[in-house]
Amino acid sequence: MIKRQQLFRILAVLSLLLITAVINAQAPAIPKVSINVGPGQEGDLSLSLQIILLLTVLSLAPAIVILLTSFTRIVIVLSFTRNALGTQQIPPNSVLIGLALFLTAFTMAPVWQQIDKDAYQPYMQKQIGYKTAFELAKFPLRSFMFKQTRDADLRLFIELAKVQQPKTMAEVPTYILIPAFIISELKTAFTMGFLIFIPFVIVDLVVATVLMSMGMMMMPPVLISLPCKIMLFVMIDGWALIARSLVTSFN
Repeated sequence: MIKRQQLFRILAVLSLLLITAVINAQAPAIPKVSINVGPGQEGDLSLSLQIILLLTVLSLAPAIVILLTSFTRIVIVLSFTRNALGTQQIPPNSVLIGLALFLTAFTMAPVWQQIDKDAYQPYMQKQIGYKTAFELAKFPLRSFMFKQTRDADLRLFIELAKVQQPKTMAEVPTYILIPAFIISELKTAFTMGFLIFIPFVIVDLVVATVLMSMGMMMMPPVLISLPCKIMLFVMIDGWALIARSLVTSFN
């Protein structure tokens, strides 16, 4: 399992470089602020680019975590489960999102480990440049997305982009792979959500039929079906089954 510090360093490499530079400089507790206009010195351009890249990474980090990882499928399936139970806001959104984030970190751990080994560590040891590190970091993530992307969705965006049919996966542009991966994740998540809904719908139908046969048509079926669904879900250890199904769905 990849360490939490390693995961953060992978997503914010430039941020750690800036923090390290400040620590090594041993800045005073109250910094002195001054604005000077003059010729730049060696390294000023590099620092400015690092700040710009850092702000770009921080602004795109939520989109990267949500759309380029397993988070989308996981959070949608968990939301379907809550709606199928009919418990409205239980578990609350914060719990579902937190669980989805930790399951995402669990399922994406091999990808982060490979990025850390092939791209981040060589870059930190100054064995490769940032361009080479970026190219090496794309390979594990692209491989993960290819495994989850349906061929039909990939062909769709290749046709929409009006590009020549790629002969190998390496020739598929990333701007085509990303939307195809997202569409495939949405379809998979809705398929799993539909399968989760079926047993709970059957419970609702059985309860409604029994109440009508007993002449209790004025009683809302949800008063009986909701406790039955919760009891059934707890007895079969539903959350563990959902988590297991989600993790094993990423082949």
